[in-house]
Amino acid sequence: MEKLTVNLAERSYDILIGKNLMSEAAAHLPQKKTYIITDSNVAKLHLIPLKLALQEFGIHVEAKILPAGEGTKSFKYLADVCDWLLSKKPERKTTIIALGGGVIGDLAGFAASVVLRGINFIQIPTTLLAQVDSSVGGKTAVNSKHGKNLVGAFYQPKLVLADIDVLKTLPKREFLSGYAEIIKYGLINKPEFFEWLDSNDLKKEENLAKAIYESCKAKAEIVSADEREGGVRALLNLGHTFGHAFEAETGFSDKLLHGEGVALGIVCAFKFSEKLGLCNDADKVVQHFEKVGLPTNPRKLIKKWNVNKLIEHMKSDKKVADGKMVFILAKGIGKSFISNDVDEKQLKEFLEQI
Repeated sequence: MEKLTVNLAERSYDILIGKNLMSEAAAHLPQKKTYIITDSNVAKLHLIPLKLALQEFGIHVEAKILPAGEGTKSFKYLADVCDWLLSKKPERKTTIIALGGGVIGDLAGFAASVVLRGINFIQIPTTLLAQVDSSVGGKTAVNSKHGKNLVGAFYQPKLVLADIDVLKTLPKREFLSGYAEIIKYGLINKPEFFEWLDSNDLKKEENLAKAIYESCKAKAEIVSADEREGGVRALLNLGHTFGHAFEAETGFSDKLLHGEGVALGIVCAFKFSEKLGLCNDADKVVQHFEKVGLPTNPRKLIKKWNVNKLIEHMKSDKKVADGKMVFILAKGIGKSFISNDVDEKQLKEFLEQI
């Protein structure tokens, strides 16, 4: 087992990475009532083993099973979870376990932040994407008709348990969706990590474990330096301004998974940077994504390509500052930077030509 710490003073917590961690979850929980929030897909695979492991240590466990999919990350299900939790008469020392991918982690974490103005929660991410990204850093949110993740809170978990064994049940598409968030760290500021990923197959367990560890380490370093995204943390949004717009155009549905949107967004960020004369690495990024099986052409997935609508989605992004869109662009692999002076005319031309 590997351990990393997200250093945030009194809100610091550990990320544990290893095999068979779910069966050992009870060792990391207070001996109190525990409530599990999960979805129907994850419940079929992992809920009973986790409940049995906790009950073996005398921990009382109840679970709320939600529908699977991005549509669950909504006001409707947030209210449903909060009502269910309150019906159990929780205390502030009550613990919520978010057992699932990014949707469950974001929703359960947001519920934990508002019920009784804050109760304990632990992340047990069951997707690669959640293990390397959404479970770490304390961003919680739901989507609204105005855009993705626009209503939420920064609320840190007490612990993240990243059990590599659970990834064996992931469909290939879900695995690749998570890989997009792994490669992102190399493209932001760790070019040596990009080169390592380009040369190593994550089908080997030891390589996968290293990739998860390095990703969590990279994110923990950035979050520790900038918890509320006032500066350097914005770099973690590489590909997300474009990607969230593509997700919006596909209705936040399974037509485009979040990681697939991020992959398309990263390609666009590098191609746009190249168009602006900032770098010449877009082809290398595209070749790597194609090699591993990630999508690289958003027009293949978005049939009704409306440039004006895409830009409107970008203008609704929560990173907009002083009325200006904020993009993460690149001067090369591992040389990403924050830009808030993108010319809208140039952006429109790029989107029309891509």
